[in-house]
Amino acid sequence: MAENRASGYGGDVREGAPCWVDAQLPDVEAGKRFYGELFGWTYEDAYGSSVWARDGGEPVAGLEHKADGRMPTVWTVYFATPDAEALVGRIRDAGGQVVTAPVRVDGLGTAALVTDPEGAVFGLWQPGSHPGFGTRRAPGTFAWAQLYARDTATVNAFYGDLFHDALFSPDVEPEFGRTPVTDLFPAEMPPHFLVHFRVADCAAALGTVSRLGGRVQAGPFAASYGTVAVVTDNQGASFALLER
Repeated sequence: MAENRASGYGGDVREGAPCWVDAQLPDVEAGKRFYGELFGWTYEDAYGSSVWARDGGEPVAGLEHKADGRMPTVWTVYFATPDAEALVGRIRDAGGQVVTAPVRVDGLGTAALVTDPEGAVFGLWQPGSHPGFGTRRAPGTFAWAQLYARDTATVNAFYGDLFHDALFSPDVEPEFGRTPVTDLFPAEMPPHFLVHFRVADCAAALGTVSRLGGRVQAGPFAASYGTVAVVTDNQGASFALLER
């Protein structure tokens, strides 16, 4: 199980590595029931109204109350950085936008929300006492983040310049990729990141999603990184199941 352990984000931060995910939900208690049954998660209070989901005792995700009903119900992926302020400046210079400027979170670390030049939202996390994932790539935990993009040349250059070491290092297993948005996708679908959680049996997990009031959007289908199904939970947050 050693390969499933997070690789010490609190020490030598590999900038651009996915290090955390959280869901903004109208009803956190309903989210705890849904994901607890789907993935076997247990929970503990984190800060404010937020909770941390744990798998095998290790932190794997956050569930947060969505205070503003006008905001989307979504899963967000966070990329590690040793210096959130400096990375935000580079993102602006490269054509991205800042949604939420870096803010310290109760000594746990510093968080920011930004977009790439196409408007896909992602988070930044500069670790403090909370390094990020305690475990990943195991069933019930984060396994992949896929970016759906329209102008692939622009986003390839953007992320390649920002996160070169995380994307192209030969000794690091990749954890996010890119899908071009073509005419096969709805015209109204914006560029976005889709968080993937690993499952042992995709078909069985889809049955659980449906039984719990979620919805299957697409799949299962074969991707270069495994068998994927795109679903929503019972509050409308989209994510993917990955069998590999």
